[in-house]
Amino acid sequence: MNATPLPSNAPSMRPLAGLVGIFIAAMTVGLNNRVGALALSDVRGALGLALDDASWLTTVYSAGELMVMPFSIWFAITLSVRRFALWILGLCMAAALILPWVRNLESLLLLRFAQGAAGSALIPVLMMMGLRFLPPPIRLHGLALFSMTATFSPNLALWLAAQWTDALFDWRWVYWQIIPLLSLAGLLVGWGLPHDSIQYERFRHGNWFGMACGMSSLGLLAVVADQWLRLDGLNSPLIAFLSMTGLAALLVYLLSEWFHPEPFIKLQILNGHFGLGFAMLMLLLMVAQSGSLLPVNYLARIQDYRALQSAPIGLIVGLPQLALAPLVASLLYRQWVDARIVFSLGLALMALACLQGSRLDSGWLWEQFVDAQILHALGQPMAIVSLLFLMTSVVPPRDGPYIAGFVNTLRASGILCGGTLIGQYVTRQGRVHDMMLLDHAALAGNALPMPEPAQLAGIVSQQAFVLATADAYRLLGLLALLLVPLALCLRYVPAPDSGVPPSSPDSSHGQAS
Repeated sequence: MNATPLPSNAPSMRPLAGLVGIFIAAMTVGLNNRVGALALSDVRGALGLALDDASWLTTVYSAGELMVMPFSIWFAITLSVRRFALWILGLCMAAALILPWVRNLESLLLLRFAQGAAGSALIPVLMMMGLRFLPPPIRLHGLALFSMTATFSPNLALWLAAQWTDALFDWRWVYWQIIPLLSLAGLLVGWGLPHDSIQYERFRHGNWFGMACGMSSLGLLAVVADQWLRLDGLNSPLIAFLSMTGLAALLVYLLSEWFHPEPFIKLQILNGHFGLGFAMLMLLLMVAQSGSLLPVNYLARIQDYRALQSAPIGLIVGLPQLALAPLVASLLYRQWVDARIVFSLGLALMALACLQGSRLDSGWLWEQFVDAQILHALGQPMAIVSLLFLMTSVVPPRDGPYIAGFVNTLRASGILCGGTLIGQYVTRQGRVHDMMLLDHAALAGNALPMPEPAQLAGIVSQQAFVLATADAYRLLGLLALLLVPLALCLRYVPAPDSGVPPSSPDSSHGQAS
């Protein structure tokens, strides 16, 4: 892009305003996804949709999200970030405005797919913009902002969903909520970012065959991950077919990108350090779901909690991120601080949170989760911000766009696949405990009076779910501990030198052409 380099370490207000606009937009579209999923039962009731039909509303959103992320940076650079972001914001707001009035299922699915595809394109741009406009003295704070897409938005979404469905009793705000914030983001982006021209020559060199294979494979695999539990995994002919087709298309895409002279995703940067960091990021995001997915599912099933009653669970983790993520970034600027140690401490805190959660029983209310949630609130920013710093600091600036594409694709797929794997594990363990408890009940029935069979089945199913959830906590806590020695094996990266002048926008995010 032909943007004018910034002359000093002090960034001007207009680019910073544009960065804030991208940040607001990225956080808002993250909320749009999670709030829509949490309020799905209310939306389904209002629109008169069957349970199976409504489940596809979250599936198509996730598919659109994953399909676009690896390619959004290329289009942002080619079209100009300002133009690209404004088009995306306009599409998201238009879809949100009309969604509550649509009753046709096919149209609903198309609009949610468009929202997922459009909204997800802004999250990688946030990371790229942080590297582009922020000078070394505050560049880590850009990574802290990006980390909040994984720590702040998902946890705030529960409270927001509760406000629209349980407090205001107007489910339409599940979709309309993004319009005011995206309007503000559009004003900041339009005023703050430079009016760069479209680089038409880049379209002649794109790997369009690879992009077609990549988008198809990621979309199919997103459907597999989101519908796996409902359709009983590979026992479903549809899931088996989509899995094989998606994996085959993914292999073709990766081979195409590897040999193409100007790929969308540069696989060659996946060296030992960077590849290990990517694998750890996916596992870390899976562990982080023990702070949101497990307690919310437990409270909904065992205590019949609505979103409003469970909202404190998310707020305890989410709200402190506004202060803790910048504090961790500031800590990493200290020359005596080793980011690997901060990362390891964050993992240890998350493991302690899982240990605390594994003590749950059928009498727990949200108050009993407070200690575990506080540990998550402290550990998650320490782990995620430190890992992002360790990963991005060892890659040359010219590969900056590839980093953003990789990280965000892994972030989305890690959350999606992590939720599926955890759900599958809880289901499997629930069956094991169900059989064990029924055996004990049969033995005890010879000496003690037993409830009616239907009542007994309900009690056993409830206790089996509690035990399975506790097992999931233990498994994720063990995973967090196993990541600690891997964290210490990462390459040491010294604190950034704040005296180095910032690189030009071209060098900090330009893609090889």
